[in-house]
Amino acid sequence: MQRTDRIPQPIEFKGTTLPVVVVTLRSLQADELARAATALFGGNDFFDGDAAVLDLAQLVEVPEPDWRRLKQVFKAHGLNVIGVRGGSEELRYGAAFAGLPTYAFNDRPATTAARAATANPPPPVEAKPAISVDPAPPPAPTSTRPPTLFINRPLRSGQQVYARGGDLVVLAAVNAGAEVIADGSIHIYAPLRGRALAGANGAAEARILCTRFDAELVSVAGLYRTFDGGVPKELAGRAVQVRLAERADGDTNQLLVEALSTD
Repeated sequence: MQRTDRIPQPIEFKGTTLPVVVVTLRSLQADELARAATALFGGNDFFDGDAAVLDLAQLVEVPEPDWRRLKQVFKAHGLNVIGVRGGSEELRYGAAFAGLPTYAFNDRPATTAARAATANPPPPVEAKPAISVDPAPPPAPTSTRPPTLFINRPLRSGQQVYARGGDLVVLAAVNAGAEVIADGSIHIYAPLRGRALAGANGAAEARILCTRFDAELVSVAGLYRTFDGGVPKELAGRAVQVRLAERADGDTNQLLVEALSTD
């Protein structure tokens, strides 16, 4: 009788799809990028050790950076830089010498509906930040929607809550120095004195709504606005909505922070 047993091979290859975060850079100055990343993600880890590719396509005639320092900037926020894409031949060569290979743009042919849905991707806000983060294409949708995360207690300075994959509803104050993050929308039925980041996975339709606005920073899909000099008088202490809106020229999006009428 013929034997069908096979000896396991010491190496085996399988095709798979892994999530990779694409980080679009408009500067290669490590200090500037560190400030921009901290403004977006705060001082703590935001990502969970995700792989990242640096998109260099928007950089023109920039000096050779300290690639090791750039990797450290993103490592501080939980991103592991594994390579680059786009950019000049000189930049790609320098990155490869530093151990960061070049990855080709993998834009697969889309269906007609998909092309129509992605014909006008949202670019960055008015004053373009030095860095923006584009999440990897989401996995195929499932029939189960992630549950909404409810927070019933006040959040103190240094505390962070992340509603991964869904919306976040906060029923108590988000105090200065605290941070709330959601892949979907954020609803705060209490004072917002800290930081709120909606659409963390790139969902441009996400919104932030709160009943009393005194925020330090708000962000939707990576586009953010800080209030270092204080919230404008017409918004301070009022019910507010934060959302993305297309500019009249149709080429860029802007982050709108607008008062809501509760009458």
